[in-house]
Amino acid sequence: MGELTELMAGLGQKPYRARQVWEGLYKQRVGSLEEVTTLPVLLRAELAATGWVVGLPVMAQTAVSVDGTERYLMRMADGETVETVWMPDGDGGERGDGSEAAVEEAGEVETAEEAVAGVEADSSAALRNDSQKGKSNGNGEGKSNGGGEAVGDGGYWSRRGAGRDIRNFGTLAEKGFRRATICISSQVGCAVNCQFCLTAKLGIRRNLTAGEIAGQVAAVLNRHGIQIGKDRINLVFMGMGEPFLNYDEFMKSVRLLVEGMGIPESRMTVSTSGILPGIEAFAKETVRPKLALSLNASNDGVREEIMPITRKWNIAALLEAVQKIPLRNREWVTFEYVLLGGVNDQPVHAREVLALLAGMRAKVNLIVWNPGPGIAYHQPTPEDVAVFQGMLIEGGIATYIRRPRGRDIYAACGQLKRTVAEESGVQGLVAIGV
Repeated sequence: MGELTELMAGLGQKPYRARQVWEGLYKQRVGSLEEVTTLPVLLRAELAATGWVVGLPVMAQTAVSVDGTERYLMRMADGETVETVWMPDGDGGERGDGSEAAVEEAGEVETAEEAVAGVEADSSAALRNDSQKGKSNGNGEGKSNGGGEAVGDGGYWSRRGAGRDIRNFGTLAEKGFRRATICISSQVGCAVNCQFCLTAKLGIRRNLTAGEIAGQVAAVLNRHGIQIGKDRINLVFMGMGEPFLNYDEFMKSVRLLVEGMGIPESRMTVSTSGILPGIEAFAKETVRPKLALSLNASNDGVREEIMPITRKWNIAALLEAVQKIPLRNREWVTFEYVLLGGVNDQPVHAREVLALLAGMRAKVNLIVWNPGPGIAYHQPTPEDVAVFQGMLIEGGIATYIRRPRGRDIYAACGQLKRTVAEESGVQGLVAIGV
């Protein structure tokens, strides 16, 4: 907002003109300067003449999963592309972290068998979750008594809509969803080089600006006609890139999303591979998302093999920094743990994780590794996943299995690869066999 105020002052305009631009960009989510109709035509022309451009990332390609997940190839103004993911009803990642989103997901359980299984199980799980949503009248709307008042049917509307006018609900509820999660990229590529992640194969091309990060959110919200304030939207900074290696722009985007678009920071989660200076800076922020640390190993030896960045900042240093973060009431730190068959998924590893996290306000999200071409790891067995989870729970650590979303379109955790073909200047999604 301050930058816009300075811009308008330089053009001899009053401060309220900056507010009009701000609201156009973030409240109305406009795609061009001409759409900011609260500004006089002459002022819009003057802004355009001086080189100011308003725009959103372009959805160059879209892939849709059998489970409803959508993966977008987002093209920036300079032609660089990143991937962004839309997950209706989320992936259960917020369960147990103390937030409102966690309360919404509390009753959803992912089994080890479902997490390990392939696309067919993803489809079955989607159908099972659909059966838990609100009933539809055939037009994508919940049942009402004729006056707009929700009626009990044992589903979504009876849980959330009893006695309430369904016209007060947003677009998601009309489609039978309780919420949605958007997975956002922070860099073009990634420099961290996690050995189990497809994005690592890209290397790093450049950082995204705060506007490009927030722009991904605006583009997806516009695609689905989302109404902030009515629809429940969760954001996860878990797409391409390491947010804490683009710290200033990442945090600036958080402020734009909170102050501009009206999405509470309590509905945001940022995942880091373990960038110590970033964690230390994050601990000092007054407005910040929830934190998820990608642990992925129970000791430095294993973690160095799968996450070479451990050689710079070991597990002990990371945990010490995390424990200095002043947590909000009911807030818990999430530790993500990608299970790799035969590498980090055995009882000895579970016991080491328990020792590492003892006494911390921590929860663990187990992520069954999502396969990708050219990566030699394999998935753990359902039995090993169940035993690992059971040991952590028995040891006093709240532990959840994160629901895989969009595996069939390479949209799941660790599968984003900026899958584009560049021939004669044309970019498109590459069809990769599963």
